[in-house]
Amino acid sequence: MKALVFERFGGPDVLHYQDIPNPSIGPTDVLVRTKAIGLNFADVYRRKGNYHLTGKPPYILGYEGAGVVEEVGAEVSHVNVGDRIAFADVPFANAELVAVPQDKIIAVPDDISFDAAASVLLQGLTAHYLTQDSYGIQPGDYVLVHAAAGGVGQLLVQIAKLLGGQVIGLTSSSEKAKAAAQAGADYVFLYEDNWVEQVKEVTKRGADVAYESVGVTLEKSFEAVKTGGTVVFYGMAGGDPAPVDPRMLMDTSKTLTGGDLWNVLVSYEERKVRSQQLFEWISKGQLVLTDPVVFDLKDGAKAHELLESRKSTGKILLRP
Repeated sequence: MKALVFERFGGPDVLHYQDIPNPSIGPTDVLVRTKAIGLNFADVYRRKGNYHLTGKPPYILGYEGAGVVEEVGAEVSHVNVGDRIAFADVPFANAELVAVPQDKIIAVPDDISFDAAASVLLQGLTAHYLTQDSYGIQPGDYVLVHAAAGGVGQLLVQIAKLLGGQVIGLTSSSEKAKAAAQAGADYVFLYEDNWVEQVKEVTKRGADVAYESVGVTLEKSFEAVKTGGTVVFYGMAGGDPAPVDPRMLMDTSKTLTGGDLWNVLVSYEERKVRSQQLFEWISKGQLVLTDPVVFDLKDGAKAHELLESRKSTGKILLRP
């Protein structure tokens, strides 16, 4: 099979397309021929060597994709050859064929495209637990969303609106502000402005919750939420945050909570229930995905360049 691989850590130029042996499957696995593969910042971090990789080169990136079952392990009972499935946390996805454990299989309804499934799972499942587990949004809540034009950001905006929230988006440019507004944000402010004061002016008391994914803005997020408000910290795309003084939390009755998807997707049932909710929202038109930017898998280096440029506002997919 063909795969996008690399032998050493570095920039996008270390990626190249070549033939490698097909993966073998065990009795509880299925072999999937990929139709669409999601690209995420975690792939960039692994390519650079920021994340630990097991095994020996050539390394294969990718943890998210969708496709058709081509072979079924002897002990797999609920999946058949030809089934449309997706996965959100299976390694070596940047290839024509991927071995997927049966407990990580997510069935894809007929009315959901492979592109949509590969676009929404990691980011959509993240937005799902952030808005229902890390902090349960209630009707009327003021919800502050960092990086509101990004993949997770746009989904957070839409889900928060579905749950009855008033959404304030933060973006780095006027162009991205338009994308956040199109996603449904009631207000959009730019990082270059005094957004803390703007949030307070709109809400009169501060936001009920801030979804913090930038890192270096954590202190300002606390300033922007009300007394008794919550900051959900789930990323640091802009750099490490400053330490938080627990006395500030006590004095203001504010809450800091963290979130990581892999502490939530701990079973087949969790994947099934949460993904079904996402697919239902998409089918009903309540969750709208922007058209992805699609690259041929052989042009994966160009896809990485675009992702790192931070000029994209939607999902980037790789097509085998």
